[in-house]
Amino acid sequence: MTTNHKRGRLRLARITATATVVALLAALTACGSSDPTAPASTAPSGGGNTIVVGSFAFPESEILGEIYAQALTAKGVEVQTKFNIGPRQQTIPALRDGSINLIPEYNGNLLAYYDPEYTQRTTADVDAALTDAVAKDKLRVLKSAAAEDKDAYVVKKKTATDNGLTSIGDLSKIVPFKLGSNPQFGELGYGIPGLKSVYNVGTNEGDVTFVPIEDFGGPDTVKALVDDSVQVADIYTTSPALVAEDLVVLEDPKNMISSQNIVPLVADSAYTDQLGEILNAVSAQLTTEDLIALRDRVEGKEKASANVAAKDWLTQKGLI
Repeated sequence: MTTNHKRGRLRLARITATATVVALLAALTACGSSDPTAPASTAPSGGGNTIVVGSFAFPESEILGEIYAQALTAKGVEVQTKFNIGPRQQTIPALRDGSINLIPEYNGNLLAYYDPEYTQRTTADVDAALTDAVAKDKLRVLKSAAAEDKDAYVVKKKTATDNGLTSIGDLSKIVPFKLGSNPQFGELGYGIPGLKSVYNVGTNEGDVTFVPIEDFGGPDTVKALVDDSVQVADIYTTSPALVAEDLVVLEDPKNMISSQNIVPLVADSAYTDQLGEILNAVSAQLTTEDLIALRDRVEGKEKASANVAAKDWLTQKGLI
């Protein structure tokens, strides 16, 4: 199995459990609510120009779906939403058959879905390859946002300050150290092997001790880093814990980790110049810091709804 294929599977693991729940709920639709993956033609009538916005089955994707939906609605586009659908094995067919017309995507993982052997790493290169990849399904990607949700090597601020750590290669200054991440990280090309081959860190036995943690950069991983059970951890770049715990994301100047920019994925049949203009304006203002703040509002103590968080962000940015 290739490194990039494993990476795509790793990211999909974050939503597999929720996708199973969604599938079970869909079986009960005869009792009430409509099937989230049913063709758009069976949804409440809104006319042939209605845009149906979907999302994956995790909070960040629903927030982004709300942002797209509300931005379009504010400009007079008729919109329906079908959120929490599941992984790409469900969302791509839904885009093809018209169940949905638009979904927020992640450019690197989307390219991996179409080409598990892909070698592109920068945003520009991934986006260029993605344009051709999705065209076979009569889909198109619009302009990607600066916002990214991807794996990152993270340390405590004190560790970074005391040792002059700014990039991944600087980790050579603190060997030996313990690195905490999901179990697959020990084999991934941007994990332990890449740390050695790309940044020459951990080339000697005992330099890096790998500590597998099962929650994919979640609370257990963060706790291990904060408690100094590990000195380096793999945590996603939109995790609210980065701000809450004053953590530092190390730079990746050699692009060992592929870009994972937020990008609108649209069915050709639903695309208009107006839709493109509206969504590109959203992408032009969406940053990783924005996603952290949005996730914190929804997933943190406030427990704001995705609808409210999205509306506030759009208002703040002057987009509605």
